Amino acid sequence: MNYRIDQGDIAAQTADALVNAAGTSLRMGSGVAGALRRSAGSDLNEAAMAKGPIDLGAVAVTDAYDLDADYVIHAAAMPHHGDGKATEESIRSATRNALRRADELGCESLVVPALGCGVAGYDLADGARHIAEEIDAFDPDNLADVRLIAYSDEEYEIIREAVPDHHDG
Repeated sequence: MNYRIDQGDIAAQTADALVNAAGTSLRMGSGVAGALRRSAGSDLNEAAMAKGPIDLGAVAVTDAYDLDADYVIHAAAMPHHGDGKATEESIRSATRNALRRADELGCESLVVPALGCGVAGYDLADGARHIAEEIDAFDPDNLADVRLIAYSDEEYEIIREAVPDHHDG
């Protein structure tokens, strides 16, 4: 399916669903989770934690509260804090499950961060390639606008170089 790579703050994006780079506990700490929590309000963290813990690679869905989205899909690409790092399989599973769940919810647009990278310790270029491959392989019923988002200019350039054959949406 078509997708594009964007640069910006995930919490400032408009979409039917935003994906949170979560750990299995679903506690929203720093990075993507922190940005979403700060913009959505404390209810988001409470709602997420009420759904956890979940298995590595699994997803849970909450309301988006004060974010400009209908849902937040919490994708557990990394183990609970301190219990290990993200792996290729956890990133691929979390991405596949987030895409599938968004599609099942009837979402037409979805914003996905570099799951498992950053605080989860997985190499950004490799992680971006895994995510892009999963998006490419996904055959949606509803999803039409998927954006892989990088926070900083540096992250954006790394992802663009890692996924040179990406499809602009």
